[in-house]
Amino acid sequence: MAGSAQPEGLNILFVDDEELLQETIRLELPAEGHRVTVCPDGFTAIEAAKQNSFDCMIVDLRMPGMDGTEVIRRIKEFSPETAAIVLTGNGSFETAVAAMRYGACDYLSKPCRLEHLKELLRGVQQRREAVRQVHEARRRRAPADGQVQLIGQHPAMEQVKRMIAKVAPTQSTVLIRGETGCGKELVARSLHQHSSRSDQPFVAINCGALPENLIESELFGHKKGAFTGADSDRQGLFAAAAGGTLFLDEIGELPLGMQAKLLRVLESGEIRPIGSNTPVRVDVRIVCATHRDIEQMVQDGRFREDLMFRINTFEIHVPALRQRREDIPLLAEFLLRQFREDVPASGRLFSDEVLQELQQHVWPGNVRELANVIEHACILCESLPIEKEHLPRQFTDRRLRKELRTFGPMSLKELELAAILEAVERHQGNKQAAAAELGISLKTLYNKINQANAEKAA
Repeated sequence: MAGSAQPEGLNILFVDDEELLQETIRLELPAEGHRVTVCPDGFTAIEAAKQNSFDCMIVDLRMPGMDGTEVIRRIKEFSPETAAIVLTGNGSFETAVAAMRYGACDYLSKPCRLEHLKELLRGVQQRREAVRQVHEARRRRAPADGQVQLIGQHPAMEQVKRMIAKVAPTQSTVLIRGETGCGKELVARSLHQHSSRSDQPFVAINCGALPENLIESELFGHKKGAFTGADSDRQGLFAAAAGGTLFLDEIGELPLGMQAKLLRVLESGEIRPIGSNTPVRVDVRIVCATHRDIEQMVQDGRFREDLMFRINTFEIHVPALRQRREDIPLLAEFLLRQFREDVPASGRLFSDEVLQELQQHVWPGNVRELANVIEHACILCESLPIEKEHLPRQFTDRRLRKELRTFGPMSLKELELAAILEAVERHQGNKQAAAAELGISLKTLYNKINQANAEKAA
């Protein structure tokens, strides 16, 4: 049997205003097999993240114009699965806590050792591969009929279900509103499932995930020779969804030019593939979704008012997870059963402490973030129930952060050491187990403890 393959390199977004450090990163990380996009400020980084999908972002906390916590918060809004590492030369306890609150998974103090950064990136690679394996297992266990379940008994979710039941049998265009990760696509799939088109295709596209020059071809198709690289006719998604439902996710990200073309299609019921003079009639039900304030975008001139009126014939608002905390245990159990095959029909699946942690969390990434947390726990947990040590670091560090508040501001280096010592204590002196929980090597853990002891003795 061949040896294990080298983990695939990461697509990394590096955000720092120090030119020397930028050049170092440009030279060193590609040598490890990673792809790096370097940005000198937060505004440039956010635009880069909208155009590309990044596995990891390394962000300086102190930058002119926009600080690192705001950069992380904004990018996590539309890319919650991107891991975040904080880099700072002026860190404090408060800034570290703020960064972790917005989704940072680790941090480095300047001047940082390159080997330490590479080690953190190897941890990101390992977690990404573990998550990929869980996804594969879930796909293998997915029901053949593709039935959609909207989990929740909170009044706000019951209202969503009632709205779906009312509008699904009609042919009305529906606009689904809600924060990123709250389950808008599941609502769209449920609408399709309960409609007269349920035996026809359901086709989904994220309008913000494609380069502007490809959106028209993706939606309407093209004829051979229509442009450079068009080697054959290509069917667009409107044609692919004929007779069924086309779900336009994040419609607020459509460029103005494409908004005008989409409006014509919605009004005429006809598409015109690129390079063709002949319109093609399509029978498609349109369901749209957005986390944007469309009305404000209209006022700012970034969204067409006539298109807004055309797509929101009927609106469904999906509540954020923090607005329906009572549903978290139900959702956690449902997700656990999706990710594992050995879940008993009854019994204790989560410790009381874990359920308390889950219900106290703010959930900026909503149900998608909860799914990631349960996946993480499944990877670490060998046997049920899931305990607190199986949760990601933002949960296991919460108690430590509460305790440390009584000692006043701390540097990131001091915070790092406190987290190491607390993990060693939690594992009753088992340093190997503590290192595994923290996502660092045993050698690194010993080095950090020895370095702290040496500095204390000096």
